Amino acid sequence: MATRPSLAPRLKAAPAAALTSTCHCGAVRLVLPSRPRVLVSCNCSICRRYGTLWAYFRADRVRVEHAQKGTQAYAWGGRRLRFVRCARCGCVTHWEAARPRPASRMGVNARLLEPEVLKGIRVRRLDGARTWKFLD
Repeated sequence: MATRPSLAPRLKAAPAAALTSTCHCGAVRLVLPSRPRVLVSCNCSICRRYGTLWAYFRADRVRVEHAQKGTQAYAWGGRRLRFVRCARCGCVTHWEAARPRPASRMGVNARLLEPEVLKGIRVRRLDGARTWKFLD
């Protein structure tokens, strides 16, 4: 049986204070500046299908690293957002602005973080399917 090559040499080490999330296979890693303060569960047509839980950060403060096959993106409707996933295992890693601007924000799929990191963080429910208002 062939062994899978290590991804470690291709990915840079995260700063000690940073938080790291990875897709299932480890080929995509996001280095976050801090622990999220709040998480958002959206019920829009795409988020409910993806099963994501979003943490928001300034895009210029998140480092996206990938090895080998990299990432793929999907945009729909007005094409203002690109949903990014690992090209190998298919995990949705984040969304980003299709046309980034200074101080653009991005959503990171918090389900890629270890569960103990998320312990105690408030989860807000967003009605993205109809009203675009928080339900809490």
